[in-house]
Amino acid sequence: MNYQQEADALFEDQKRSWPLLGANWDKLEAARLKRINFDGFTIQVQFNPKRITSSAAKIDKTSIENRKCFLCSENRPHVQTQVGFGKEYEILCNPFPIFKEHFTIAKMDHTPQVIDPEFSSFLELSRALLDLVVFYNAPACGASAPDHMHFQAGNRGFMPIEDEIGTILKKYGELIVRSTDLTATAVDDGLRRFIVLESSHKEPLEDTFSLISDYTRDLMNGEEPMLNMLSYYRDRWQIMVFPRDRHRPWQFFEEGEKNILLSPASVDMGGTLITPLEKDFNKITREDIMDIFSQITLSAPRFEGLINHIKSRTGS
Repeated sequence: MNYQQEADALFEDQKRSWPLLGANWDKLEAARLKRINFDGFTIQVQFNPKRITSSAAKIDKTSIENRKCFLCSENRPHVQTQVGFGKEYEILCNPFPIFKEHFTIAKMDHTPQVIDPEFSSFLELSRALLDLVVFYNAPACGASAPDHMHFQAGNRGFMPIEDEIGTILKKYGELIVRSTDLTATAVDDGLRRFIVLESSHKEPLEDTFSLISDYTRDLMNGEEPMLNMLSYYRDRWQIMVFPRDRHRPWQFFEEGEKNILLSPASVDMGGTLITPLEKDFNKITREDIMDIFSQITLSAPRFEGLINHIKSRTGS
């Protein structure tokens, strides 16, 4: 089965048959973008008012318990259709798109957002959907449905990091694992700290990811690790893992002029900040972005600890 063709056909059909998606997709043409240059890479800001529901989502236990899960089949709009992926997942169109093609890939069963047992599915989705980047947001850093296991996917070429990763790796990368079937590179570009895993084989990716997951789970005292991930596949996987220290910056909770309603997740870590309020799009500066990322990305000492953990467990 060609899942990419099936997904493309689904999205085209849903644009016509689902008024909410069609209207929000049309508005993407008018979405405003601005670019802010850093040393060797770019951050772009998108003004997308339809993303207010996701950006401002309440994910506390009480709020989750008091609403129906919008990813469960019985609670979806009757016009929302799907493409099955294997025996456990369904590909759905996201009605509040950031990308020209934007999908939510939800597990059929209502199970919590827990990545370790689903990382293999994350890899398989990436290999099956070659024209898309597949991404994951952990419960405490971007998932608006932390009670229901899901991934997302969007068309390639939207996030600056896709075109800039080669330059970023050369300028800011530290090779920490190199074997015949895997490379792992630590990156600190002055804004983000993350690990890039590259391999054409699943097993070394799974083994190395488990080291990252274990370390970051310990930082969370056993709770689900704070991670955002992007996955690309072209003859091999390229996985970008962004460990986090914080869900939302202080600006998110401020009132008045100091407020910036920005709730960073995978797409933001990939270089496209989503602002649902025009005031924030207009006023956000390079300094604001640096301050926000300094709060949410894993601190330098913790990141160094993660690097040492990977090295010690892989003999590097």
